Amino acid sequence: MLNALGQPQSLLLLGGTSDIALAVAERYAATAPLRVVLAARPGPRRDEAVARLSALGHRVEPLDFEATDTAGHPALVERAAAGGDLDVTVVAFGVLGDEEEAWQDHDAAVRLAEVNYVGPVSVGSALAAQVRRQGHGTIVFLSSVAGERVRRSNFAYGASKAGADGFYLGLGEALREHGGHVLIVRPGFVHTKMTEGRGAAPLAVGADDVAAAVVDAVAARRELVWVPSAMRFVMSGLRHVPRPLFRRLPI
Repeated sequence: MLNALGQPQSLLLLGGTSDIALAVAERYAATAPLRVVLAARPGPRRDEAVARLSALGHRVEPLDFEATDTAGHPALVERAAAGGDLDVTVVAFGVLGDEEEAWQDHDAAVRLAEVNYVGPVSVGSALAAQVRRQGHGTIVFLSSVAGERVRRSNFAYGASKAGADGFYLGLGEALREHGGHVLIVRPGFVHTKMTEGRGAAPLAVGADDVAAAVVDAVAARRELVWVPSAMRFVMSGLRHVPRPLFRRLPI
């Protein structure tokens, strides 16, 4: 459980090679080392992530994880919890994809939806069962402002994020009576490996900025944060722009 300072004793990273997930683990290391379960595909990137976090003092336990292996998600969560309760879990996996391909190529569209929507729903259900067993636990879902109002420029990605965002909003309400806590994080453009080569949007932030917001919001038991915080007001305005005008905006 979280200690008096809001510090967890264990951290599960689903999509553990994500720049944001690793930044969250690094942020916690500044206070005290944790048991970190790093769930990701096996390979050099995971090996590097394990070494990076181990060097900070964390006790790192790697697990094989595939976002689309929904049948294996319940067992994976049980393996992650075998060494103790899961205090904080960060659901950090996802793909941007090629937007034009994502609606013109059937297989690409289905894969994007499987990774960005079906996968998070699947692990969310498995994590919810673990939270009920424990009677506590925080689930952090890394969403996106792209899901608040879906735009033509990335509507397949935005729609997948909108669906998963809605699921975790509801999951937070469902777990309240069981001692659980769900935090949804809606970043704008984040400079990470996933966005390399793409033009930065206004109010762009780094992975460390998102991690700082996550750690603070977990300690405060907040349920929804935007990064940067100004994105909340930007998106509130965009949600109310009439569609004929909205489609003419260069976004």
